[in-house]
Amino acid sequence: MQKTQLYDAGFSEKGLAKHLVHDSPYFKIINFNFEPGQELPVHSHDVEGQLSITVLEGEGEFLGAEGATQPAHAGDVAVADIAESHGIRANTRMRILVTIAPPV
Repeated sequence: MQKTQLYDAGFSEKGLAKHLVHDSPYFKIINFNFEPGQELPVHSHDVEGQLSITVLEGEGEFLGAEGATQPAHAGDVAVADIAESHGIRANTRMRILVTIAPPV
């Protein structure tokens, strides 16, 4: 068993902070930390699989195709196909956990 502490990963004024939590042939887990106004731009991957975006702390918006947005608050989980357009924007200091299976 492997253990990590997400809250040891910091924030950056220069851009989102990224911490690779786990990477295997089966799935990947990444912690992203955002200052207000920072975002993971809308994008997609040309592979089959799914991803989840879990808001651990803070508030912002889940981003989708054609400017679509949904509120994102601590405890919210968005699940999508990897090929579906996805992103997130922070309105406050925000920590998220992204799980991707299979990893890209």
